[in-house]
Amino acid sequence: MTPPLWTAEGIAAATGGTARGAFAANGVAFDSREVGPGDLFIALKGAEADGHSFVQKAFEAGAAAVVVDRPVRGNHVLVPDTTDALVALGKAARGRTNAKIIGVTGSVGKTGTKEALWQALDRKAPGFAHRSVKSYNNHVGVPLSLARMPIATRFGIFEMGMNHAGELAELTRIVRPHVAIVTAIAPAHIGHFGSTAAIADAKAEIFEGLEPGGVAIIPADSEHAARLYNKAVRHAGKIVTFGFHSDADVRVIDEVPAKRGGTLVTARLPGATISFNIAAPGRHWVSNALAIMAAVDAVGGDLGLAGLALAEMPGLPGRGERRMVDVEGGQFLLIDESYNANPTSMEATIAQLASEEAGRRIVVLGAMKELGDQSDALHAALAGPIGEAGISDAILVGEEMEPLAHALEGTLALRHVPDTQAAIDALRPLLRAEDVVLVKGSNSIGLSRLVAAIARGDR
Repeated sequence: MTPPLWTAEGIAAATGGTARGAFAANGVAFDSREVGPGDLFIALKGAEADGHSFVQKAFEAGAAAVVVDRPVRGNHVLVPDTTDALVALGKAARGRTNAKIIGVTGSVGKTGTKEALWQALDRKAPGFAHRSVKSYNNHVGVPLSLARMPIATRFGIFEMGMNHAGELAELTRIVRPHVAIVTAIAPAHIGHFGSTAAIADAKAEIFEGLEPGGVAIIPADSEHAARLYNKAVRHAGKIVTFGFHSDADVRVIDEVPAKRGGTLVTARLPGATISFNIAAPGRHWVSNALAIMAAVDAVGGDLGLAGLALAEMPGLPGRGERRMVDVEGGQFLLIDESYNANPTSMEATIAQLASEEAGRRIVVLGAMKELGDQSDALHAALAGPIGEAGISDAILVGEEMEPLAHALEGTLALRHVPDTQAAIDALRPLLRAEDVVLVKGSNSIGLSRLVAAIARGDR
């Protein structure tokens, strides 16, 4: 019989709280809308809402108990501060497991790499691999993901993000990874940092939490590889580089584009040479796959099973999911990259679009956020990749896109619109069979709503 995730006594011991009632919980949530039967609800205080206002709703949804900072009716654990209690619960979950733990950060590719690692390691130990869900990668998402980890877990994979210096240092000391990956360095959040060198320094904080003898995995092709290496060498027992560079420890020997968008790769690792298919299109996914293979090797996983996972892994909603959508006369391909965008990921995704067989290539691009005083130049610089990709129509969304609109003027059919609804209205009459439509932008622009509307065929 599988033991419960948490008992009343275990929660009280982990948080230093006082339990009222005897109960067991098999899940943890801090959003009352996500509470299911048998879950533990943690009533966090946010900037806009206090979770204590939703305690009754959580019980009605079937919560086994709640963690609160004031007495309530029903099973609960009383603590001085619920946010501190969540962190303590995450630390306790990390402390009680013998799992091999992998931490993943980077300016691009974090979530896809995390998901692929989970799929690879779940094939090695079915039902005993655990990962952070969605993009729960911040100061509450990381401890929540840890708190959800069963004691019998054999492999744990946790995504860690940041938008200011010191944030990753705090998160990695909670996760305490045996393996820490930096996928890539790009000007995401550069408005908070001023330079990609400063971003590299902030990402390198992930190495500070490595367990003794831990492995640091860094991108050999990055202009900041030496900077990452110099940080890693102070904390890691072993450093593994990956990439296309001939000196990388895990490197590409050969790569052949597949007919339907993926890549057949032959890669060399320190102790093996392996050939595998990557279903996800784009050279950036080849780079991600090398980091994945390095991590699987480092935790004693199965490289063959990892290759199968990469070959069968579908695109994630908002991060490369591909849908064939019916339209008069046939279908068109809708590529959903609506969750996030920075200059590097924009260029990589637009470059991949150039290889797609299409009647027309159409892009809907949302503004890139948090670029600071470099925003105008970085948006305008996308004109080059767009021109090289053979794009016929572009719909640009958001005021930050104005410099790009000026740069593209007269080169293709162009519409610059203020918001997602206007983008939907502009895109609908364009759609024809055999088209390929790429949708990409920062999550706050809300282009996921456009994807949903177009995929449903709303009119």
